[in-house]
Amino acid sequence: MSDKVKLTSMVKTSGCAAKLPPGTLDEVLSSLPLMKSDKLISGFEGNEDALVYDLGDNRVMVATVDFFPPMVDDPYTFGTVAAANALSDAFAMGCKPAVALNLMCFPSCLDTSVMREILLGGQDKVGQADAVIAGGHTISDATPKYGLCVIGFGEKDKIWSNRGAKEGDILILTKKIGTGVAMTALKGEMCDKITEEQATKSMQKLNSDAYENAKDLDVHAATDVTGFSLLGHLYEMSGNGDITMVVESGKVQFFDGVEELARLGLIPSGLYHNRDYIQDKVKFEDGIVLAKQDLLFDPQTSGGLLFALSKDDAETYIARMKGDAFVVGHVESRGESPIVVTK
Repeated sequence: MSDKVKLTSMVKTSGCAAKLPPGTLDEVLSSLPLMKSDKLISGFEGNEDALVYDLGDNRVMVATVDFFPPMVDDPYTFGTVAAANALSDAFAMGCKPAVALNLMCFPSCLDTSVMREILLGGQDKVGQADAVIAGGHTISDATPKYGLCVIGFGEKDKIWSNRGAKEGDILILTKKIGTGVAMTALKGEMCDKITEEQATKSMQKLNSDAYENAKDLDVHAATDVTGFSLLGHLYEMSGNGDITMVVESGKVQFFDGVEELARLGLIPSGLYHNRDYIQDKVKFEDGIVLAKQDLLFDPQTSGGLLFALSKDDAETYIARMKGDAFVVGHVESRGESPIVVTK
């Protein structure tokens, strides 16, 4: 049964492209009173990837949750991607995941063998991260959705933040860009096999190695690039400080074929939401083609880790990653815009 189902036919939006528009989300969250605790080091107000709760004795708990509808048709593959995406938020905070809970919305019209394959995919990926699934919650829903609540533990002074980038830092990313466009093309049966395989393999890949190779370096700022796009997450990293994130678009690596797909208009709705939210915060240098601009706003599913590191640490990190990390830009003192994109 599971080899016949086409999960993407049951959804309107998929993966992290299904996130609420960032402007809508910000409007709602900013209207809520903050719940405070002396032990809560980081909550949602700082746009961090996970909450950080002080356990005492320099120990902290890191907790996060993420789930979404399928971006691929195969149930097992969907489970691995959704799990890798949820686990990524812990790695992006400089913390190894320890325990997870399943979150599943499942249509009554599907055979339960499909559910089993999704859960098995998630379980296998969590196992690869040396973590354990200890339960979860499932409800009946017309649209399939899957993800995890993830908890990890770490040392207080070793947790990373998405704020703290310094003038002169090098910006490094650990996965190529273009999953939103690629999966939109796949749903429309216009994605070639090479692009599909590259994007799917990337989404399934854990960010564990990306974390391990950086944990002893002086990480000034870190996040993972997901639904709010490379430019959206760079805007969060720029904060309200005195820095500008300079994206050197010629150095950003994309999956094969996605620039042509973007040129053809195979654009997820989440890309337009991201552009609408921060386009007035981004200055593009003349001569950057629209397709490449679009890809920088493309919502990523299970994207790579994004670091701000000193030049020396950046060189060390890239050498350690052996081709699985690349420079996307650098940090300058604040100019006329929080983000500048050069050719």
